[in-house]
Amino acid sequence: MKFVMASLCVSKGSIAGLYATFMSGAPKRITQVVRASPGLPSAPQVRLSRSRSSMKALADEERAAAIAAATADSGAPTIFDKIISKEIPAPVVYEDDKALAFRDINPQAPVHIVLIPKNRDGLTQLAKAEERHKDILGHLLYVAKVVAAQEDLADGFRVVINDGPNGCQSIYHLHLHILGGRKLKWPPG
Repeated sequence: MKFVMASLCVSKGSIAGLYATFMSGAPKRITQVVRASPGLPSAPQVRLSRSRSSMKALADEERAAAIAAATADSGAPTIFDKIISKEIPAPVVYEDDKALAFRDINPQAPVHIVLIPKNRDGLTQLAKAEERHKDILGHLLYVAKVVAAQEDLADGFRVVINDGPNGCQSIYHLHLHILGGRKLKWPPG
């Protein structure tokens, strides 16, 4: 496997420099602490690595998000609309009259559930929410808690909403990701 290497200085106990340099969700790891930087004894130089395939996957996600943003408010049915209408099968884990939750086809954690409102009602992304959406937004958060309990995530879980092209939103039908089943890292990237 090939790696791209980068070096940076970080103050003791701080990960801000690491975060600023590698904000992507791609896997990253400290490969070695090389030496303390001259003049800054408490700031070791750290080497990070990320595989080229991880960087390509990130670029593909960003490209997909940019393409999706171009047609975000066209009103055309999304893949989620097709899942709701049962045109496309999905492994459903929860359904009520307002929401549908199913397993993600590309899980980023042992448990990765996508939760969507059944009626889009102009709610293509969180940034487009209006006062009239308060009830469904609250309902989705409550259902996230119910699904997490159903999936035995008592030790904790994360709810993520990707919003807009910089948030890497690739489907413009508001959706929540419920992630759990392992210790999640921070910052998420």
